[in-house]
Amino acid sequence: MRKTDSELGMLQAITRRDFLQSSSLAALGMMLPLGCAPSTNDTHKVSPDVGYPPSKSGLRGSHPGSFETAHALARYGARFDHPTDLDEEYDLVVVGAGISGLTAAYEYRKKFGQESRILLLDNHDDFGGHAKRNEFNQGGDLRLSWGGTMNLEYLSFSDPVLAFLTELGINVERLSEQLDFHYGSDKPAIWFDQETFGKDVLVPGFSMYSRNLDVLSQIDHFPISTAGKEALKDFYSSDSNVFQGMDEQEVQQVLRNTSYTEFLKKFGGLPQDVIELFTKSTDGYWGVQPHSLSATEAMNAWLPGVHRLGSQAGDASGHEESEKVAMFPDGNASIARLLVQALIPGVTSGASFGATSGAKEGVTAEHIALAAFDYNKLDSPSSPTRLRLESTVVNVANEDDGVSVSYVRDGLTSRVRSKHCVLACYHAIIPHICPEIPEKQQEAARYQEKHPLLVTNVLIRSGQPFTDLGISGAYCPGRMHAKAWMINGVNTAGYEGGRDVSGPIPVMFWGMVEPPRRDVPIHDQIRESRQSMLQMTFEDYEREVRTVLDGLLGPAGFNVAEDILAITVNRWPHGYSYGYLDLWDPDWEDGQAPHEIARRPIGNITMANADAAASAYTQAAIEEAFRAVDELR
Repeated sequence: MRKTDSELGMLQAITRRDFLQSSSLAALGMMLPLGCAPSTNDTHKVSPDVGYPPSKSGLRGSHPGSFETAHALARYGARFDHPTDLDEEYDLVVVGAGISGLTAAYEYRKKFGQESRILLLDNHDDFGGHAKRNEFNQGGDLRLSWGGTMNLEYLSFSDPVLAFLTELGINVERLSEQLDFHYGSDKPAIWFDQETFGKDVLVPGFSMYSRNLDVLSQIDHFPISTAGKEALKDFYSSDSNVFQGMDEQEVQQVLRNTSYTEFLKKFGGLPQDVIELFTKSTDGYWGVQPHSLSATEAMNAWLPGVHRLGSQAGDASGHEESEKVAMFPDGNASIARLLVQALIPGVTSGASFGATSGAKEGVTAEHIALAAFDYNKLDSPSSPTRLRLESTVVNVANEDDGVSVSYVRDGLTSRVRSKHCVLACYHAIIPHICPEIPEKQQEAARYQEKHPLLVTNVLIRSGQPFTDLGISGAYCPGRMHAKAWMINGVNTAGYEGGRDVSGPIPVMFWGMVEPPRRDVPIHDQIRESRQSMLQMTFEDYEREVRTVLDGLLGPAGFNVAEDILAITVNRWPHGYSYGYLDLWDPDWEDGQAPHEIARRPIGNITMANADAAASAYTQAAIEEAFRAVDELR
């Protein structure tokens, strides 16, 4: 029987509990229509250093206080009329301080002059957008992890992006050489939980993402039907071409029009209890489950099946271990930190940063992971570039001589003016904050529903239970998060905290909240998953990770009530950019795809975000920033 909340350690004071009765939320509640007041029943746990956002634990990502104003605007039609005009004039206002927004500010200074006056506005309490840094100081030395975008898949980067990273001082080849992190795939496992499968069963050595014929006997330990076990072994071991007699074009057409779950059933011979094992396998990669992905897309996400296609495999191949990546210990948050440092010299101090950026001082990319940032200097009136956090933009409008931008901060609506504006927020919110955009363009922007993403980091007292079990991570087909893995082997940018797994170490849980219904259109699935994610309290997420760690590591001596030091839940209801899907989206003519229509400039307003490329990759966000700045005149 599963443990009670008390036995799981839910009542342990791992950190201070903070009730969300902030002045900003209270003020916002007074502005909203009746019945639309922001929720204050959600609690989250925070670290003692509440003034330094990367070290906050509890509900992060789209954290309480960051989304209520936007929801009031988009969901309930709240109006924020009569803003207070501030005595602030800028050359550029950037809406969103993620990597795309920061890159836009950086490139703007190169085009229009280093002394250009720039204001970046972001609704979160930290910069970086999805490139979120998670710090842990509990139980010993600093430990780092990431709460969103994680790596640089630099073999696919364009020359301009590589040149940009080099200008920031990032040597991606060196980063890659220093990387000894495998996403839990170096010592994989699959873990079956009691609630879903009747008992807790750990099967080391087996990965759902690869075809390893040496461990097929491990399938005998799976808590599924005997027929299911035999069917799964046949599926992995057989090299028979299921499309014998069909040419390559015919095969690719079938794969594009067949869901992966249907492929597993029709061409893989797998019964439903086995197919369910794959349900969580694409959560973290796509934010979409296999029943909504074509067979081609799923196999391009490293799921098995290519071996059943004979010589017709085409591009439906690949494996996560074979991808060459570079990585900072806080994921792509270090890119954001380097950009902020280049834009606002003095926010850090140390060795020379480089003249090409315009920065006079700072910390190099080789040491950026350990740099201390002074958040009090982000919004200094003396700096040509200012970064204003906890500021939700509610209106952007072209004027005769530029652009006006209104935003809500601390319950007050203020307005600034600038020559130019770059909207580096997600596309679906743009029609609400910039209503002058033509209706066709608004429809295109709304089409790009972002896929929800969930990244939860748990600091445990020691990684020894993983070592004793002979695993570095596990796929969890019956749980909320698809995978859990130790964050070790990322020892770059001056950080060496991942070398010792005998002490405190972060464990990352990665995946999404499953939509309540599978048999509805993809946009409905996305919205339902997002809503479920937002309705869950921190305690819901905490209970989930405690339950998993207890079942997974408990047999190796892990004490779930005592050995969890901190929990940081990075929930992203608007996570991955919408990438067009074979089963759901048509093939648009050049220039007529929703992302191409949605990113069209309007007067002195341009768009910079990964949505504008319909690609959930950091390089896409950077390239779209290049384009957005280039469109400004």
